[in-house]
Amino acid sequence: MGPNIFSFLKGRHSLFYLIVLTLMGGLMYLVVQEGQFLLAPNPDVGIITSLTHKKPTSYHPIETLLLQLALILIVARTLGWLATRIGQPSVIGEIIAGILLGPSLLGIWFPEFSNFVFPKESLPPLQYISQIGLILFMFIIGMELDLGVLQKKAGDAIVISHASIVIPYALGMVLAFFIFEQYAAPQADFLSFALFMGIAMSITAFPVLAKILHERGMTRTRLGVIALACAAADDVTAWCILAAVIAIAQAGNALDALPTFLFAILYGIVMLKVLMPFLQKFGKVYVSRENMNKNVVALMFLLLLTSAWITELIGIHALFGAFLAGVIMPQNAEFKKVLTEKIEDLSMVVLLPVFFVITGLRTRLGLLSEPSDWIMTGWIIAIAVAGKLGGSMLAARVTRHSWHDSVAIGVLMNTRGLMELVVLNIGYDLGILTPQLFAMMVIMALVTTIMTGPALTLTQKLLPNTQDQPTFIQALYRRVLLSFAQPKTGASLLRVVDRLYPSPEVTSLHLTPHTELHPWDVEEFEKEGFKFIKQEARKRNILLKTLYRAASDVRQGILQEANSGAYDILLLGSARSIFSDNEVGGKVRQILDNCQCEVGVWVEKRFRTADQVLLWMNPKDQEILISHAQLLLGRPEATVTIILPTENGTDISQFKTLQDSFPNQIILLPQPPMNAAFLKKYDLLLIGLQGWLQVIENGNNWLEYSPSTLILRGKSTINP
Repeated sequence: MGPNIFSFLKGRHSLFYLIVLTLMGGLMYLVVQEGQFLLAPNPDVGIITSLTHKKPTSYHPIETLLLQLALILIVARTLGWLATRIGQPSVIGEIIAGILLGPSLLGIWFPEFSNFVFPKESLPPLQYISQIGLILFMFIIGMELDLGVLQKKAGDAIVISHASIVIPYALGMVLAFFIFEQYAAPQADFLSFALFMGIAMSITAFPVLAKILHERGMTRTRLGVIALACAAADDVTAWCILAAVIAIAQAGNALDALPTFLFAILYGIVMLKVLMPFLQKFGKVYVSRENMNKNVVALMFLLLLTSAWITELIGIHALFGAFLAGVIMPQNAEFKKVLTEKIEDLSMVVLLPVFFVITGLRTRLGLLSEPSDWIMTGWIIAIAVAGKLGGSMLAARVTRHSWHDSVAIGVLMNTRGLMELVVLNIGYDLGILTPQLFAMMVIMALVTTIMTGPALTLTQKLLPNTQDQPTFIQALYRRVLLSFAQPKTGASLLRVVDRLYPSPEVTSLHLTPHTELHPWDVEEFEKEGFKFIKQEARKRNILLKTLYRAASDVRQGILQEANSGAYDILLLGSARSIFSDNEVGGKVRQILDNCQCEVGVWVEKRFRTADQVLLWMNPKDQEILISHAQLLLGRPEATVTIILPTENGTDISQFKTLQDSFPNQIILLPQPPMNAAFLKKYDLLLIGLQGWLQVIENGNNWLEYSPSTLILRGKSTINP
């Protein structure tokens, strides 16, 4: 049993404690005793009547709301988990949870319980909560929009995304022409109805698409980057069109909506051209979790709420303001990560499922009672798939993507998910969609989202991908060992790993050149040695294993670990003194001579990215350099400029083949001017050890101006 709870009562402490309890207790007793003889003033008769003759009611707002939230949370999380178990996004289970809690199941089989949990009086507050959840969600979606990726792949992304909007939009309007008289709401005019059916057919669920790519490990592949860029461009375009549709629907016609358009454009310009540059500077100051205090978070929330309020005031919906507020947030990854973490749990886990339930309460499958209604639902699904999947696939093929990538892009862009439900609920609130048509469109959103995963798997089986890097290249550099002396070099090495090697298993080795260390020193040295690399690993979501040792011979310690057979490549941190007149020497050269796995020596010069890479080719280093070039080509934003060998008789057919396979990413140069003006355009230099030694031997001084450099030594270059 633990120490006595009253052990702190000693000396003056116990005396003070007992005195306070006695005096205050006695005072409270006297107040109660004397207070019972006091008479209250005569109350107002009207108040008495309102308090004592209140009609009994079974609806208790707070009790009902808490019960609703608890039930929603349980059902949504359970079905979301079940959805992931069968290979579907969790949002599918959460959407189905909303439908099950609505009149389609709970209302039919358990009407009394349904009326008890979701009485009509409770729906307005529940809807307001769902709107707050949507506003926070759209803010997160705006922050997740990578403008850098969108700019780099702007050509293909705009063509594909706009085709994937225009084609289904036109088909949606044609569909509206045929179903308007039967399924449109009585108060809806044809223009608003047709425009809205078009946008409902052309939306893409960017967050669901991103999650599918992440779960399949495709976010950094050629296909993944293109699909994300297309979905981002689609999101921006579709939401702008939806804003225009809402303005027209509320104004009655395009001319009356003109002031709304002008105010919306003006507001967008202010946000993007005035506030966004300011926030980018702001983000450079608040770059870590430590200085992201509550005042900063409160300021960001104030910006979010103000932006949502202004767009609602303009007449285009609060969600657009929330989305735009997210877009202009600082592009600093750590800033966005911290802010997202503070919002995401509440919005995604608690508030957003409330939106699914509101959607479920509106989805009455019982209204689809006739076979003709289900036939029409089938037509809606077929037109949606043909327009979105077919339009995206056609545009991707026209922009010279392979059949595999074209079909896969079409399948991914056909994902609708939560974003479709947001659009449908807006149409329902505006009085454009009837409950019957609303139910049909919700079914369409579910079917097109559920089919994404299986259709993508089928595409990969039937149409093998010949453009992505070979699987042997991915496996070749799976296991990476990092060794460094300076702690900050470790973080720099991890950035290189993140840019070069897909899904690596990284082990970080740090050795202290001492034989006898006090345990306190060991703990402190280990903490300091891995401080920066652990921070970088968390930022980049890389699983990192650390090894710390005290070694009398650091070189031998590194070789012992590297030659254990557990690694594919060893990356060594070096210093800028490697650019001296001496050859690669000292401990680094000894490791290069005796290491059994491939080796890379890293020379840091403010490395940030690897989008523009210069590759200095030497015939003796060709194998390892080609391998690394192929790794880079797995990232569509990377461009590799290869300096061809100058030796007579060198076979350059392999380089030509590589360029034919990746015409947009490979540049072949025979003998460019290796001066400062040329070299400053590049982020990274890849050079083999033999090429490095040759450059040093020839007395070339251009290495002084080279960017961050990775010197590579293949297994076959030097025998250990």
